[in-house]
Amino acid sequence: MPSWSLPRSLDDPPERDATRAPPGVLDAHVHVFPARLHAAIRRWFDAHAWTIRYAFDGEQVDAFLAARGVEAYLALHYPHEPGMAEALNAFALAFAREHPRAIPCASVLPGEDGAEQILARALDAGARAVKIHAHVQCVGPDDPRMEPVYRQVEAHDALLVYHCGNEPATEGYRCDVRAICSAAAFDRAMHRHPEMKICVPHFGAGETEQYVALLDRYPRLYLDTAMGLSGYLPFALPEDLLAARWDRILYGSDFPNLPYAWDRDLRAIEAAALTGAQRAAILGGTARKLLGA
Repeated sequence: MPSWSLPRSLDDPPERDATRAPPGVLDAHVHVFPARLHAAIRRWFDAHAWTIRYAFDGEQVDAFLAARGVEAYLALHYPHEPGMAEALNAFALAFAREHPRAIPCASVLPGEDGAEQILARALDAGARAVKIHAHVQCVGPDDPRMEPVYRQVEAHDALLVYHCGNEPATEGYRCDVRAICSAAAFDRAMHRHPEMKICVPHFGAGETEQYVALLDRYPRLYLDTAMGLSGYLPFALPEDLLAARWDRILYGSDFPNLPYAWDRDLRAIEAAALTGAQRAAILGGTARKLLGA
């Protein structure tokens, strides 16, 4: 399976871990899992992707971000096997009740028994977003198994965070990511759900220009910055993308599953030629409106 060749890590000095966020930051791409599951995810990354710099559980994630001035974050999770979603959703909702900065999401394995009802229960209970990971869950945007997910996202006016760019397509996944993920497949799905509120992480890594072009077609499509401004992933962004599309881009870090210091995307946004209002929208203003936060 062809894919990018990625380094194990980037050599950022320890003092970079102490960088403070500017005021108003809502990180729209943070991962919070039960501790044992997150440890298993780190082992997968170590075997198939990169070395995670922050071996954190949920309590450590919350404490780290709070200490650095992050005001809120969308706490994402996803199941990789049938029967996991209900417990993960309950965990996410309980975690958010105990950690006010955390905004809970729901997830489900598309196609599992009762998938639509599982999502409905979590969204009714207070989850404000849905996370689907095409690479892990082996389900592309135009797969019929996604239709119940789309229905519930639309019914609850939730934000769907859908990792469906076609890179990195590492050999550790159980499916051919490039075969199931494409901007064309995404376009076909969105054509059936043009008003769906959806964010494609990592600037749609692998087909960034195609996803950027789709912003003109779908008024509730957003992209997030996770790992995309860090210099780690080997792709170039369209020139002046942040300034041109500031109202359709959400700051997300992918914390804590990073092979470098957590502040790389923040530094890039701070250095970009943006007005104060544009920067504030990217760093959290737009995400707050989408999530009701």
